[in-house]
Amino acid sequence: MSSIREGENELSILGSQTRYSQDYAPEVLEAFTNKHQENDYWVRFHSPEFTSLCPITGQPDFATVYINYIPDVKMVESKSLKLYLFSFRSHGAFHEDCVNIIMKDLIKLMDPKYIEVQGDFTPRGGISILPYCNYGRPGTCYEELAKQRLFNQSTR
Repeated sequence: MSSIREGENELSILGSQTRYSQDYAPEVLEAFTNKHQENDYWVRFHSPEFTSLCPITGQPDFATVYINYIPDVKMVESKSLKLYLFSFRSHGAFHEDCVNIIMKDLIKLMDPKYIEVQGDFTPRGGISILPYCNYGRPGTCYEELAKQRLFNQSTR
């Protein structure tokens, strides 16, 4: 029996020395093969320490980012996702841009059946911003799921 478990040869960041990028770095994202492709199931990430910079003022913005997806063939590796999210720390982008960029990068990486990303940004000037975006694979029931979840977003 090999000392490397099945699928681990797909990953290069996990188990290696951690390097933190000082700017937006989608290239750090890594995916591995889903061992349960026959099942539909949710994978949920909760990142309570997300930071980015306001592109106008340069002031830091803080958020909790929620990523939920239904995988198909590929899944995102969590350490690479952590490093990717950290790479926004010195990146200037509006809140709405951040969640859409994250979603699009993860779609490019994994081609999931369904994905949604929400940012719960801390108030600045007395206003909270909670951008939400989602995607369901076109021509499938996941496209309808995306419509339903988008239109049923609750307001606080």
